[in-house]
Amino acid sequence: MPSPSASRIAYLLLTATALFWGGNAVAGKFAVGHIPPMTLNAVRWTAAFMIILAIGCRTFRRDWPLVRAHAPTLLGLGAIGFSLFNMALYSAAQYTSAVNITIEQAGIPLFVFITNFLLFRTRVAGLQILGFILSIAGVAVVVSGGDLERLAALRINRGDAITLIAVAAYGAYTVALRYKPALDWRSTMIAMTFAAMIASWPFALWEQLSGAGYIPDAAGLAAAAYTAIFPSILSQVFYMRGVDMIGPNRAGLFINLVPVFGTVLAILVLGERLHLFHGVALALVIGGIGLAERGASRASKSGR
Repeated sequence: MPSPSASRIAYLLLTATALFWGGNAVAGKFAVGHIPPMTLNAVRWTAAFMIILAIGCRTFRRDWPLVRAHAPTLLGLGAIGFSLFNMALYSAAQYTSAVNITIEQAGIPLFVFITNFLLFRTRVAGLQILGFILSIAGVAVVVSGGDLERLAALRINRGDAITLIAVAAYGAYTVALRYKPALDWRSTMIAMTFAAMIASWPFALWEQLSGAGYIPDAAGLAAAAYTAIFPSILSQVFYMRGVDMIGPNRAGLFINLVPVFGTVLAILVLGERLHLFHGVALALVIGGIGLAERGASRASKSGR
């Protein structure tokens, strides 16, 4: 069980992570028409790789034997959690709003809970179950546009469906982080951003050669610069550290703060409208994370 001071540090890191990720969805929507989605993803991870390589090349050389021994794990984590997740996210931004994308990411903890239980029989407290049910109810409200008949008929738009692929990708990544080797964060990030870069460029080249691509403009490159620094480097480091400190189930819940920050940023930056059903969804998400975190804390204290 982490100490109270360690938990507070983890909460701060994970809250900052959610803020930067909320900005990632907004940047993806802002980039529409300025830089193609696959190109944005490839440029983002190339820039992130070059930045982190410049910072940690000496550490990476020192850690190379351990990196090489765990190369399949690190490459898989980078390709799925970094590249696939964001390819889906930026593609979804072509068809749905940034508010929808950010709120729908609250489905990630549900995927984490279910996968941890099925694979590792990780116990979940009653309040955690109630918390993620409330969060998923919030996602359902957004996906349905507040129309229960639409939800019952499973009529969701293309962007919302693609966002669910992103949710599954990042949920799988969160669960698989338990297999990450004990490396210096710089070495870990170099290996994983390299994997993301390599996984991204074939899709970017296909996008350009197929006629769907175009040359990015200054606004598109600015969006890529933001995503390279904040969501790509700072958020990933903060998130991995938070998972290490309080575990994947509790850390994953903080992803539910992404819709809060993302919604505010979408309104301020993009001028998107906040509808009543968005407010209901946010209330459910915020209430869900509060209940689930309280349940996790009680379970930890009782030794369950």
